[in-house]
Amino acid sequence: MMNSEQNRNAVIEAWKVFKTRDVRRISDLFTDDAEWIAQKGNATAVALDASDHMVGNEAIAEFLGSGMYKLYRDVRIEFRSVVADGNTVVVEEHMSATLPSGKVYENDYCFFFVLDNGKIKQVREYMDTHKGHQIVFG
Repeated sequence: MMNSEQNRNAVIEAWKVFKTRDVRRISDLFTDDAEWIAQKGNATAVALDASDHMVGNEAIAEFLGSGMYKLYRDVRIEFRSVVADGNTVVVEEHMSATLPSGKVYENDYCFFFVLDNGKIKQVREYMDTHKGHQIVFG
């Protein structure tokens, strides 16, 4: 059983692996039955005709390693805070990127990571969906 600080560090390290876009390495961070749950109808899911509720480490890894880059280029993540309590780690961040149109995308996010023995079991993602739609779809 990992403590809060170990879980916090595991999530910070996970973001570093996400940045590599290495699907195999990303997949290894998640439990086989992991879930990534975003808000229904968010701009990313709509623009990419993707699910807002991904299930399974392979599906999540494919999206993080490849799928999201069909919409976002030059992705930059700035952590605002990372707080851990037991097996839950909360990450508040600002993301900026360039859309295929050349338009700049910027939005704030909050992620709740639930870990199980050092692996990510669930991610709940929250963002300003209205702002996201305005930027992505004009």
